[in-house]
Amino acid sequence: MRVMAALAAAVATVFAAPAAVAGELPARGASVDHVTMLTDRRAAVFVDSPAMGRIVQVQVLLPADRDTAHPTLYLLDGVGGGQESGGRESDWTTETDAADFFADKPVNVVLPVGGAGSYYTDWQRADPVLGVNRWETFLADELPPLIDTEFGGNGVNTVAGLSMGGAAALNLITRRPELYTGVASYSGCADTSSPEARFVVRRAVGLVNGDADNMWGLDDDPDWAAHDPLHNAAALRGKVVYSSVGNGALGPRDRLDDPALPLVAALGGPLEAAALHCTLGFERRLQELGIPATFDYRPAGTHTWLYWQDALRSSWPSLSRAMGV
Repeated sequence: MRVMAALAAAVATVFAAPAAVAGELPARGASVDHVTMLTDRRAAVFVDSPAMGRIVQVQVLLPADRDTAHPTLYLLDGVGGGQESGGRESDWTTETDAADFFADKPVNVVLPVGGAGSYYTDWQRADPVLGVNRWETFLADELPPLIDTEFGGNGVNTVAGLSMGGAAALNLITRRPELYTGVASYSGCADTSSPEARFVVRRAVGLVNGDADNMWGLDDDPDWAAHDPLHNAAALRGKVVYSSVGNGALGPRDRLDDPALPLVAALGGPLEAAALHCTLGFERRLQELGIPATFDYRPAGTHTWLYWQDALRSSWPSLSRAMGV
């Protein structure tokens, strides 16, 4: 709820209307600095990333049977990027029962820790507040070989995420279609380059004091279209695609006795309604291209965690099909 509280000050604006250059990537490859086993089924993996220029933590939920190779799901956070835990772990593991849900699933689940406001993309420049963000390179180039080697991955990968992470998951698969077999987006927006979408993206980055000019440049920079899943949707042909969203109305997961309910209604409602608008446009685009996909429109629901917990379950048949399990 801390992230939602931080967003509250910006919601009225959202719905009313030079940094240092990142250096060249070092030639050396990424490596595992160390691994801490949090439980027998959960590892904290600290990766020395040349792309990011620092040690980056990811946590891995491990299958019970590790004698055979398994596919991997990369599960991305929203704009908070782990802020609910103070940056110690993914919000997926603090705000949902994802660890329990995957306990009987024969897959590795990789949960990046950090990335608040980053859209899990490669930024053009280092940001004065958010620093160096080269998440696409980290997630798509550096990390998969390490996961496969250290944790028995079989080379089959899918990606999913919520809100900002949903947009990022769609962006990753459309930019790196050779890497992923499927994608799931929960309350994410596939449009990142229309004027309205650019405005919302800028506000999301600004909520954690980042500057989106350092991400994809000024509004007329071609990098916006290059990172727009709606624009690049043809790359989804042959992929398993799942997208879910509510309509912004209070629903069964919004408790009437919750003291945060007024904030949920004032913020989570409009955010989910905006995600609904994006999702409808995404479905139309895929229909135009003749690309099959599963769209799950909930009859109610706000932009909050328990709905994403439900959506993760609903997406599992699609994700498991994409991973061949």
